[in-house]
Amino acid sequence: MSEQAASAVDSAAVPAHRYTAALANSIEARWQEQWAERGTFEAPNPAGPLKGDVPEDKLFVQDMFPYPSGSGLHVGHPLGFIGTDVFARYHRMTGRNVLHTMGFDAFGLPAEQYAVRTGQHPRKTTEENIARYLHQIRRLGLGHDERRRVSTTDLTFYRWTQWIFLQIFNAWYDTEQDRARPISELEAEYAQDKRRTPDGRGWCELTRVEQRKVIDSHRLVYLSEAPVNWCPGLGTVVANEEVTADGRSERGNFPVFRKKLRQWMMRITAYADRLVDDLELLEWPDQVKAMQRNWIGRSSGAHIRFPVEGDAIEVFTTRPDTVFGATYMVLAPEHHLVDRVVPDAWPADVDASWTGGHATPAEAIAAYRLAASRKSDLDRQENKEKTGVFIGVYATNPANDKKIPVFIADYVLMGYGTGAIMAVPGQDQRDWDFAKVFNLPIIRTVRPTEGFDGEAFTGDGPAMNSGFLDGLDVDEAKKTIIAWLEQHGHGEGKLQYKLRDWLFARQRYWGEPFPIVFDSDGLPHAIPEHMLPVELPEIADYSPKTFDPDDADSEPSPPLLRATDWIEVELDLGDGVKKYRRDANVMPQWAGSSWYQLRYVDPTNQETICEPENEQYWLGPRPEIHGPQDPGGVDLYIGGIEHAVLHLLYSRFWQKVLFDLGHVSAKEPYRRLFNQGYIQAYAYTDARGVYVPAEEVVERDGRFYWQDQEVRQEYGKMGKSLKNVVTPDEMCEQYGADTFRFYEMSMGPMDVSRPWATKDVVGAQRFLQRMWRNVVDEETGAVAVSTDDPDEATLRALHRAIAGVHADYANMRFNTAGAKLIELNNHVTKTYGGKPKPRSVVEPMVLMMAPLCPHVAEEMWSRLGHETSLAHGPFPVADEKYLVEDTIEYPIQVNGKVRARVTVPADATQDEVKTAALADEKIATLITGEPKKVIVVPGRLVNVVV
Repeated sequence: MSEQAASAVDSAAVPAHRYTAALANSIEARWQEQWAERGTFEAPNPAGPLKGDVPEDKLFVQDMFPYPSGSGLHVGHPLGFIGTDVFARYHRMTGRNVLHTMGFDAFGLPAEQYAVRTGQHPRKTTEENIARYLHQIRRLGLGHDERRRVSTTDLTFYRWTQWIFLQIFNAWYDTEQDRARPISELEAEYAQDKRRTPDGRGWCELTRVEQRKVIDSHRLVYLSEAPVNWCPGLGTVVANEEVTADGRSERGNFPVFRKKLRQWMMRITAYADRLVDDLELLEWPDQVKAMQRNWIGRSSGAHIRFPVEGDAIEVFTTRPDTVFGATYMVLAPEHHLVDRVVPDAWPADVDASWTGGHATPAEAIAAYRLAASRKSDLDRQENKEKTGVFIGVYATNPANDKKIPVFIADYVLMGYGTGAIMAVPGQDQRDWDFAKVFNLPIIRTVRPTEGFDGEAFTGDGPAMNSGFLDGLDVDEAKKTIIAWLEQHGHGEGKLQYKLRDWLFARQRYWGEPFPIVFDSDGLPHAIPEHMLPVELPEIADYSPKTFDPDDADSEPSPPLLRATDWIEVELDLGDGVKKYRRDANVMPQWAGSSWYQLRYVDPTNQETICEPENEQYWLGPRPEIHGPQDPGGVDLYIGGIEHAVLHLLYSRFWQKVLFDLGHVSAKEPYRRLFNQGYIQAYAYTDARGVYVPAEEVVERDGRFYWQDQEVRQEYGKMGKSLKNVVTPDEMCEQYGADTFRFYEMSMGPMDVSRPWATKDVVGAQRFLQRMWRNVVDEETGAVAVSTDDPDEATLRALHRAIAGVHADYANMRFNTAGAKLIELNNHVTKTYGGKPKPRSVVEPMVLMMAPLCPHVAEEMWSRLGHETSLAHGPFPVADEKYLVEDTIEYPIQVNGKVRARVTVPADATQDEVKTAALADEKIATLITGEPKKVIVVPGRLVNVVV
């Protein structure tokens, strides 16, 4: 038989109305079109253009902002998107007003780097990627409110990103009130002499430029001349959080160097305590909370001042109790104090190993600084070969008045602590290693445990060699020395943080321009709100000037510098037309993703970032539901744990500033956070170690073969390079979107990673086919249900499933919800066979499967005669009477061993249970005469003692 003839026979054998991939695709396209036409998933607002009738009970569900990549989606990407859709659909069916939409975090390096290679404008690339992405996610049937869709690259969006920047720029942190306040209030305090200037002069005695510099030093956004992470390979600086553990850029894996530049910084450190403390208010995974606490790194200790050459070196230490063991000091090579105290010549009798072979301290310092600048922070911290140079001066240890030498060394970083340490080699291994190299004294200040034969001892123990601290344990010694330091003016107890201010400038083109201009004195001025947005200009060349990834000495040259007509501008900012210069940097990609939930709430509002009534409704605190400490925020936020620090910390900071300034009612952006797992995949390599197409590999007897050669299986992420990518488009084409959705949700718990297996998708398809046959006659397409009353067993199975699926959907146990639906469908199929199924059973089944498989559920619901969509319910409610068991089985123990089982009515009394147990044939043969005792444990067991 020819292939064409065989195909014709196969086609003829398939019933006309069988649920095939072709029918599924037809159904899905039709329902997606109807949902769009009817605005099925549009959620009304209480005010503004999207105003409608709003129920009190609402739900705001949000996916983490996706980036529209040119490579599109593979099947791992939609896992979280489908999960939020199932959750949203379930709650919508229970009568809640559900806001669920999706936008695009569309600024960033990938589009710009593509533009550098091809000359194509990043906007064109971005819009093409968004169009492809939308086609893919729409095919999955995600119930999004399309009216609320945003992109960070839209002028109507980044106008408000710039507006938020100005709110932060025009604010300062009042430590007494513990909140941000408008900068105008600070200016008023200075003008009214309620606040003294740094040098004590009256406000009116300062020039305009001096006044501005005082004010600017307080802003939550400020310019700083400080060491930054310069990445020549990307042509831009990157934040600490964007540098990998091996000192390379997270994006592109280029080397990162420390370089001193004047950059915008955001004073996130002002919020360090609140960012730590308010974690207690959030329903977030403990792992994420721990990661944020560790990143902020709050620790208690002391600031100690070591006098040196008419100045002082200030250090922060968490172990002030070890100060008597400080035998030298180390400054970061970049430390500002070095240049102030360095002498012209070496002191007498200096150890030759301390000078680095240089004739003067200045020469030694210059050479060492140059070498240190070529190392990453990670190299500096982990370099086991300790290097350094004496700077020619001695500091005084305030605890014992001993003179101790001061070095610079690259294992101390300017960006951490004060950029200086008191070195206690007896209690710190890095200090021990340095002391051994430079022949420095080592004094133990904590008695090691018995038998300790190591070098630096880092454990607890009584103080030794520490004067008045001797014999005290660590905690008591800390308290005592801090009190002594404060009493004698040598220091004070202090909280310290690892968190550093947020580097908020990038030398790129494809990002939000800063709404700032600089005057002839170099002072920054905010663009008035009515002039927003500041739009990106068109330029011909998007490449950074320097693109040698290994050139640490290269200088940033942002592409916007080439737009000279845009950079140089004449504006009237309230005091006449003047010449100004725009900022050639742009904001980092994190800017738009730090606030996008607010724009989802009110996406068409042109007058304000978000109407207060709408913000309060969707994001405001609900103490009556969540308790008196409810911080407000999005009800459910789903995304990967890789964003635990960067995005989430930045979003929390922006939200708190807006809260302090009265623009929002929620003090946190995301009330509840859920981290979904990942879908991983098998990949295969041949004998050469080259990856082969995973879809062409076959398994035989536990081994794997590709084109008859054995290959090795490995397990990991999906990716083009591994040749193991499976796209949702393929799955939808071969099985239908509902089958794909059901399979992804059935693979395992949402928060657990799991392997993809295309061959298992057919199991999900078979379930939908069986469900379809229970509703639709495959030959005629007619509805195959009856009005007959179901039997008692089916009613019990149905209502148990309703109760269980309710709980599973509400708690995001989508895999077990699917399992319960399969079990119920199998029961109905087995009980009724080829006969029509009771409508009163079929309809609740269809409603229950709708969140997981919305298209086919809508189709069956429609064929069952319903004219309206089931998207808004009703979701079935279980009848309690069918959840109560009629009978109960008791195991019967004789002298502690189970010998039989007896079934009695569920409401049987203890005497009735006892009588039934003793009457059991097996038990009767084991007992002669009256038993010593019969113990009935209600609902559990009967124990007979003989």
